Amino acid sequence: MSDPAAHLDLGEEDIQRLVHRFYGRVRQDDLIGPVFNERVTNWDEHLANLCDFWSSVVLRTRRYEGRPMRAHLTLPIEDRHFDRWLALFEQTAREELEPPVAEIFLSRARQIADSFEFGLAAQRGEIRGPRHRTVAR
Repeated sequence: MSDPAAHLDLGEEDIQRLVHRFYGRVRQDDLIGPVFNERVTNWDEHLANLCDFWSSVVLRTRRYEGRPMRAHLTLPIEDRHFDRWLALFEQTAREELEPPVAEIFLSRARQIADSFEFGLAAQRGEIRGPRHRTVAR
C-alpha cells in the first residue's frame, strides 16, 4: 500500500505551524487546557517532541521514539476530552493546511484518538469500538 502523504506538498514547516497553532489553542481551552497545562512543564520541549511525533506519523521520518500511550494512561481524560481535542485539531488543520493534507492529518488523528480510547478502556477492563473513524468491513 502506498503512503498517501508521499505525493503531497508537505514539509516540516507545515507540521511545525500546525502543531504550534493547535497547542496554542489547546492551552487556552477551558476543557482540555487544564489537563495539558497541569502536566507539561516545558512547552518548548513538548512542542518539539510533538513536531517529531507528527513528522513520524505523517512523513514517516522515525524521529519520534516516545511512548505516547503510556504518558496518557495516567491523565484524567474522558471521551469528551478526546472529542474536544479532535474538534480543535480539525479546525486548526483545515485552517493551516491544504484540504488533501488536512485530511491525512485528520485521518491519523482519529486513529490516534481511537487507539488512546481503546487503551484507556482496556486499563479499566472495558471493551469498546472506535468512535472517531469508520472501520472498513
